[in-house]
Amino acid sequence: MYDFTGRRALVTGGSRGIGAAVVRQLLDGGADVLAVARTTAYAPPQGARFATTDLRTTEGVRALADTADRELGGVDVIVHAAGGAQANESGSTLGLTDGDWQDVLDLNLLAAVRLDALLAPGMRDRGVGAIVHVSTAALVPPVPPFAHYQAAKAGLESYSRSLAAELAPAGVRVNAVGPGRTATPGGEATRQRWAGTADATGSADVPPLGRDGLPDDVAGAVVYLASDLASWITGAYLSVDGGEYPRG
Repeated sequence: MYDFTGRRALVTGGSRGIGAAVVRQLLDGGADVLAVARTTAYAPPQGARFATTDLRTTEGVRALADTADRELGGVDVIVHAAGGAQANESGSTLGLTDGDWQDVLDLNLLAAVRLDALLAPGMRDRGVGAIVHVSTAALVPPVPPFAHYQAAKAGLESYSRSLAAELAPAGVRVNAVGPGRTATPGGEATRQRWAGTADATGSADVPPLGRDGLPDDVAGAVVYLASDLASWITGAYLSVDGGEYPRG
């Protein structure tokens, strides 16, 4: 659907779930894609380059930026699809420790901040590029076991808008996508663990569009925002949730 011929793309969380779907769609569009994961436990889609690193550390992010320069010679598209959190087993916001907070902030917010700081200047200097941050549609209602995750994703969206305003004069676009309930292994495990716990998900049994989302549903929105068809869109947030989490 989209032409990414000659484009170099980096996708974090690119070996499974939404990230892997993004990788497949970018490959289908002709992009040269570097898929990134924490371990080699899951292989990325065939045709992608592959790198492993721990995005929760500054050293891991720096190593990834070096790999992108070496493997791709720079990047034209960055998709931050890595993320997630372990809930506090007490189900209490006040029970979250400093370590809980730091781990989730490092993965869901600071990994993007650090990687963008290393790679976006090259985009700015070339006057072209697109960055898409994968957030979450489920920022409201509050979910106490995942207060740290919701806070990190809210921060990611605010950061996206600020970065978009800064890079827009150079022709670099920054947008965010918020997936709703999506059929991924991690999402399903979380729903089963917390089902019925003080209405933890705050959502209906079935989204208004009648089904859970698929990774390709979310990836389609991500790839659209990374494509030239979205060349006049920046600083935007796009909810991909089947109508489950209206904001306003």
